[in-house]
Amino acid sequence: MSQDLIAVLSFVVLFALMLLRVPVGMAMGLVGVAGFGLITGFGPALKLVGQTSMRTVTDYTFGVIPMFLLMGAFVTNSGMSRELFRAANTFIGHLRGGLGFATIIACAGFAAISGSSVATAATFSTVAYPEMRRAQYPRSIAAGTIAAGGTLGAMFPPSTVLVVYGIITEQDIAKLFMAGVVPGLLAVGMYLITIALIGVVRPELVPAGARSDGSARLAAVKGVWAPLLLFFFVMGGLYGGLFTPTEAGGMGASGAFIIGVVSGKLPRKAILASLLQATRTAAAVFTVLIGALLFGYFLTITGTPQRITEFLTGLGFARYTILLLILLMYLLLGCLMDAMAMIILTVPIIFPVIVALGFDPIWFGVIIVMTVELGLIHPPVGMNVFVIKSVIQDISFSTIFRGVAPFIITDLIRLAILVAFPVIAIWLPSRM
Repeated sequence: MSQDLIAVLSFVVLFALMLLRVPVGMAMGLVGVAGFGLITGFGPALKLVGQTSMRTVTDYTFGVIPMFLLMGAFVTNSGMSRELFRAANTFIGHLRGGLGFATIIACAGFAAISGSSVATAATFSTVAYPEMRRAQYPRSIAAGTIAAGGTLGAMFPPSTVLVVYGIITEQDIAKLFMAGVVPGLLAVGMYLITIALIGVVRPELVPAGARSDGSARLAAVKGVWAPLLLFFFVMGGLYGGLFTPTEAGGMGASGAFIIGVVSGKLPRKAILASLLQATRTAAAVFTVLIGALLFGYFLTITGTPQRITEFLTGLGFARYTILLLILLMYLLLGCLMDAMAMIILTVPIIFPVIVALGFDPIWFGVIIVMTVELGLIHPPVGMNVFVIKSVIQDISFSTIFRGVAPFIITDLIRLAILVAFPVIAIWLPSRM
């Protein structure tokens, strides 16, 4: 059996396993080891499993993942999200659509210290959704706003997805973090405009709330000192050259722990829950990562990435046409896989094509993360939608997807803007 045929069959088997609901990491690992064994022998393939697993979990560079996950868990369980939402609501909650504005802004702030889209969606399903329903927001708009706000977790540092992309492609993680800032702010601005436009077209869908007095606003400002301090401590140390990305993750986790304990918002039960949550999430991420590495080694010996690069660059299409095809592929994969699995599985194959076409790898990291995050909210899967449905019992999937539809249109427009104007993503990293 030729190597090309083995490679083709491996993809068929891989997607068949995923359709059968086999965990993505396990599916990639099984197919990778089996394919590697067919070509080189099963003795070397089995040795590769042990070597890859040990090297991955003990690699200093990969330590950034569990550290940022632990920081996010401490932040979530210490209630910082409620303080962010409360502060935003006291200042702009009286405007038409003010609670929607407050939700997006609070999601952005929470994302900037948790780095997790799914955690952001889950947290604000309990924080913002009850407030929006009490203010007579329809279920669809309330849930759709939270689902869209959750996607901001991938753009603002410290983004776990950007970290994984940087590790796989050997790009500077600090530059990737900086590259996500302006596109993230653009996302926030465009989401706010979307809510404002809904208020113009259908004002009954986004009612205005009560105006807060000066004392309430002052108290709200005092309540956000912890997340602001943590964000500037971690990001300031990273970009100031005091920490490496891995050290920044450790310092962030330590800072979130100390702030939570000192403020009395992180009791022993919450600490244990944070440790367990971070461990489970890190184990899931490393399982996918190890499986993807095993599958990647198999693809490397078959020469699949090189053949795909030669095929796409030899089509004679303009490079932006090829980029469009790649982005469409990611949008379709978003119907089948979660963001992390898509990045880990496809980037080793697609990245050589991007480099051969002359695209900036930092810019592409932002573009690809934005595209896979769109998969978190578009039907029929939408991981954020499933998370919100699991938290909010009295709502249907169709209702959430109906509410998130305007934000999907906004995301597609934003993606087109960033493709047309790469300087939006690469300007800040170029200043480092």
